[in-house]
Amino acid sequence: MERVLIVDDERGVRDSLCAVLEDEGLEAEAVASGEECLAQVARQEYGAILLDAWLPRIDGLEVLKAIGAGPGRPAVIMISGHGSIDTAVRATRMGAFDFLEKPLSLEKLLLVVRNALRQRKLEERNRRLVQEVLGEPRLIGSSATARRLQDTVERLASGKEPVLLVGEDGCGKATFARAVHAAGPRALEPFVEVHAAGIPPDRFGIELFGCDAVPNGGEASRGRLSLADGGTLLVRDLEAMPDAIQMELERFLTTGSFATSGGGERRADIRVLGSSTVDLEGKPGGSGVRAGLLGLLAASRVDIPPLRERGEDLPLLAAHFLEEFSRVYGRGPLGLEPDAISALREHTWPSNVRELRNVMEQLAISAPAERIHRSDLPMPLGRAELQDDPFQTGRTLREGREMFERQFILRRLAENDYNVTRTARALGLERSHLHRKIKTLGLE
Repeated sequence: MERVLIVDDERGVRDSLCAVLEDEGLEAEAVASGEECLAQVARQEYGAILLDAWLPRIDGLEVLKAIGAGPGRPAVIMISGHGSIDTAVRATRMGAFDFLEKPLSLEKLLLVVRNALRQRKLEERNRRLVQEVLGEPRLIGSSATARRLQDTVERLASGKEPVLLVGEDGCGKATFARAVHAAGPRALEPFVEVHAAGIPPDRFGIELFGCDAVPNGGEASRGRLSLADGGTLLVRDLEAMPDAIQMELERFLTTGSFATSGGGERRADIRVLGSSTVDLEGKPGGSGVRAGLLGLLAASRVDIPPLRERGEDLPLLAAHFLEEFSRVYGRGPLGLEPDAISALREHTWPSNVRELRNVMEQLAISAPAERIHRSDLPMPLGRAELQDDPFQTGRTLREGREMFERQFILRRLAENDYNVTRTARALGLERSHLHRKIKTLGLE
C-alpha cells in the first residue's frame, strides 16, 4: 500500500486529508511541523508528501530543500493558503511535483497525488532497468577516504552548482561524476562526457555547442550541450579547451544560454562538472583555464586521491572488478589468495584504479583456477623485476643496463594499461622494436 505523509499545522486539515486519502485506499499519516516531517522521512519511506508551504519555525520550502529530490525521495506536493507565483516557481525549481492552493479541490488533490505516486513508481522502475543494463556507478571502499568521497557524493547529488574534480589520470574522477549524477534528481536524464584533449581545436565549437543548418544543403548537428539537456555534462581535461570555447562555456554557466556554431542561440538546463589531472588552482595564470571559468567550477572542488593512498580499499576494489568481469566472461566465482593481495599492495599503480580494473579483467580471462596466486598475476605484478635494485653488488654494467630497461619498459607498460601500441608511442619506438625489446628482456 502506498504511504502518504501530510504536513500541516491545522489539525482539521490533517484529519480531513487523512480521511480522504484512506478512503482512496492509501495509507496516510500526518504531522504538524517541518521538524516532525523530517524526523518521519528519516525513519520511514513515503511515496508522496503533502507539504504546507507556511509552517511555524521551519517553513515548507526549507523542508522541501532538506528532503531533496531524486531517486528514492518522495514526491512532494506543496499546498498553501497564501500562494503566490514566486513561491510556486521556487518550489517547482527545488523539485516539488506540484503546487496546490487552498481551499483544496479534493478531486484535483486526489488526481495530483495519484499522478505523483505513479510517476515516482515509473521513475524507480526505469532507474532499476538502467542500473541492470549499465550498472550503478559506486564508490567502492571502506577507508576514511572512501567514506569521505561517498559523503561528498550525497552532499553534491541534489545540487545544481558546477563541480571541479582534480586527481591523477585513472583515479576515478569520471566514476565520481557518474555517482553524483546517479544519486541526484537528474539520474534518468543523459550523462554526457566531453574529452577535451581528444577534440581538434577547429572542431571544438561544433562538438560542444552544435551547428545550425549550413549553406549548400548541410545538415544541422546537435552538440554535447544539447544532448546533455536536463542531465549532466562532464568536461574532462579542462585545460585542453581553446580559450574561445572556455569563454562560451563560462557564459553558459552564468546565463544558461549558448551560441551554436551557426550563430543560433540556445538554452539548456545542465549540471556541469569539469575534471583535470592538473591542480588548476595551484597554477594561477599558467593552468590554461580562464580565471572566470575556473572560479565558477572551483566553487565546489573535490580532490580524488590516487589508488596508492587508498591501500585499505585495494582488496575491495579488486574483488569488485574481479566479480564484475567473472560475470562478463562467464567464469565461476574467482578469489584472490593472500600472496596475490600482497603483490597488489606492493605495486605503485601508476595508472590508478583504471590499471587495477584492467588487471582484474585480464585475470578473469586467463586465471587457470578459481583461486588466484601471485604467480597468476600479469607482469609486473607476479614478478620481482620492479623491486630489483640495479645497484646491487656483483652486477655488471650490461646487467645493470638491462635491468634498468626492464624496469623502465615495465613501468611504461603499466602506465599505458599494457597496450603495446600506446607504450611504443610513449617510448618513441616503433611497435615492432618494442616487441623485440619485450622478447629480449624476457617480459613476455
